[in-house]
Amino acid sequence: MANVMAVNQLTKAMDSYAITNDKGKFQLSLKANSTYKIKVSYIGYQPLDVSVETKEDDIQKILILKEGGFDLEGVEIVQEMPVSISGDTIIYNADSFKTGTERKLEDVLKRLPGVDVNADGEIEVEGKKVSQLLVDGKKFFEGDTKLGAKNIPSDAVDKVQVLRNYTEVSQLRGLENNNDDIAINIKLKKGKNKFWFGDISAGVGPDERYIINPKLFYYSPNTSINVLSNFNNIGDVPFSLRDYFRLTGGSRNTISRSGTNFNVSSNDLGISTRNNRAAEIDTKFGAANVTQQISKTWNVSGFAVFTSDKTLTNTQSRFEYFLPNSTQVATQENRSDISNLTNNLSIIKFGSKFKPNSNFQFDYDVSLKRSNQEEANLLETNETSFDGSQNLNSINSFKNKIRLH
Repeated sequence: MANVMAVNQLTKAMDSYAITNDKGKFQLSLKANSTYKIKVSYIGYQPLDVSVETKEDDIQKILILKEGGFDLEGVEIVQEMPVSISGDTIIYNADSFKTGTERKLEDVLKRLPGVDVNADGEIEVEGKKVSQLLVDGKKFFEGDTKLGAKNIPSDAVDKVQVLRNYTEVSQLRGLENNNDDIAINIKLKKGKNKFWFGDISAGVGPDERYIINPKLFYYSPNTSINVLSNFNNIGDVPFSLRDYFRLTGGSRNTISRSGTNFNVSSNDLGISTRNNRAAEIDTKFGAANVTQQISKTWNVSGFAVFTSDKTLTNTQSRFEYFLPNSTQVATQENRSDISNLTNNLSIIKFGSKFKPNSNFQFDYDVSLKRSNQEEANLLETNETSFDGSQNLNSINSFKNKIRLH
C-alpha cells in the first residue's frame, strides 16, 4: 500500500501512478527514452526520490524505504493522495491527474491508471466494461457511460470512484457473482452540485445539407434533467443498435426477467443504419431523462427516446436484349426503382425505487416501446423494341410493420 508515482522531468507531469501490493511489488507504464523522478511514500517512512532513465527495454528496480525515526504530534493534510483504496472501491482524486487541457469527463478518465475509454465511447477498467455511471450515487441518464463520459464537464469532477463487484440491489451483495460488474461514481466538487451544462454543434454544407446537435443537462442533489437531440440530412446515425441496448439499461432488467428476446439481426426495432447509397436521408432524434428524489427513501425516474428517419433510394438500370446470333438490339429496357423507407421508434420508461432501510428495497419499472416501419416502392419500366414500339409498366407497393411492447 505504498504510493509510487512517476513524474516526467521534461513535462513535469505525472505520467504514471501505482500502489504496491501485499508483497511490495508495483508496475509503472512509462515512455521510452525519457527521464523520470520516481517518488515513493508511506506513512511512518521517509519519502524516497529516485531518478530513472528509461530505454526501449523494461526496467526492474528495487526501492527500499527507511523508517522515519521521529514521532508526529499532529498531521495536517495539505494534499490528497492521488489514489486510495477502500474495500472494493478505488478512489481517484481527479485534480491530481488533470493537466488543464481536459474538457469532458472522458479526458479525465483516460489519464487515470487502469481506466480507459474505448473507440465506442465505453468506459473500461482493467479491460472490463463499466456497466453503470453514477453522479453522486444516482444514475446519469439511466447509467449510460458513453453519454456521461462525453458530456460531463471535467472542471466539475472532484473524485472518480470505481465500484467493483457492483450490484444495484445491495441486499444481494455476496449472494451473486458480481466479479465482472463495475460501476463508476462521479463525485462533484462543492458548488458544482447544482448547475446547467451542455453544448450545441451545428453545420451546413452544399446541396442544403445540415446537422444540428444540441445537448442540455441540469443536475442538483434532488433533480437531474438530461435532454439530447439531433437533426441532420447527411446520413449521421445519432441512435444506433449499440446505443439502444446501452441506453435502455431498464431493458436489461425487464427483458431478462420477463424472458422477452429481440432478434437484432432482423433490425425490426425501427432503428436507422447508415446507407452510403441513399439519395436522401432525413433523421430526427430526441431523448430526455428525468430523475427526482421524492424523499430520502424514495426516488422516481423516467426517460423517453424518439427517433425518426426517412431514407430515399433511386436505382436506375438499363438492359439490352440482342437478337439470336446477332449484334442487333431486339429490346431495350430502362428501369427506375424508387424506394422510400421510414423508420420510427418510441421508447418510454418509468421507474421507481423505494428503500426504507438496508434490509428492504422495492424497485418497479414499466416501459413501452413502439416501432413503425413503412416502405413505399415504385418500379417503372420502359421497354423499346427494335421497331420503335414502347411498352410502359408501373408497379406500386407499400409495406407497413408496427410493433408494440
